[in-house]
Amino acid sequence: MDHVHEVVAGNRYPGRGVLWARTLSGALCGGYFLTGRSTASKARTICRGDRELIVSPTGESDHDPLRHYAAARERGGWLVFGNGEQVGVVSDRLQETGSPTQALGGLEYEPDPPIFTPRITVVADLSSSRDAWFGAARRSRSGRTATDVLTLAVRDLEPGDAVLMTTYRSDGHHVATGEPFLEARTGAADRDELLQELWGSLTPELRVAVAVFEPGRLADAAIRNETSAL
Repeated sequence: MDHVHEVVAGNRYPGRGVLWARTLSGALCGGYFLTGRSTASKARTICRGDRELIVSPTGESDHDPLRHYAAARERGGWLVFGNGEQVGVVSDRLQETGSPTQALGGLEYEPDPPIFTPRITVVADLSSSRDAWFGAARRSRSGRTATDVLTLAVRDLEPGDAVLMTTYRSDGHHVATGEPFLEARTGAADRDELLQELWGSLTPELRVAVAVFEPGRLADAAIRNETSAL
């Protein structure tokens, strides 16, 4: 099985990505990473909010809901993270239903032709040491406009196991919707090493930000932003 750094490095422009992994020390970690090609997409940073991680513009910029959003939120016993404003929607639904499958249902892909970026989201139960659910709202590759919704339950990761989704897959020239999900191995011993593994795997001229966090400890997330690395 490929390692996380091989999977990520082999996808020159992954867009945005979510990851759920168990480090070699046994700690479960969530991860979120951003890349960008346009000036506006690159001018972003991940910062801490109130029980949230927020993707914000650098400098003065109007709010763009496709670029600026709460990327992770802990509330009511659940951790939710993903690539857009659906993070808040899913978090609110979980308070009502307590069902990750229901909370992840009915989402739509982004209205950004021609690529129609998928909405990718991870839900983790803070009362459990093993359960997470991946959700993806994707446009059909056949051209159907109806949204295909994928829900994947991930349980009992062993040390070194990782599951991830990316919005795109690219060879550097052509960009297409990412694979439904990918499994890989990580050699990271802990949260900080996992952050470095992701950061070092992203194409340097496209990477924007990476955050890695343990469930229940979102406020202590390890974050690296390209703007602060310059």
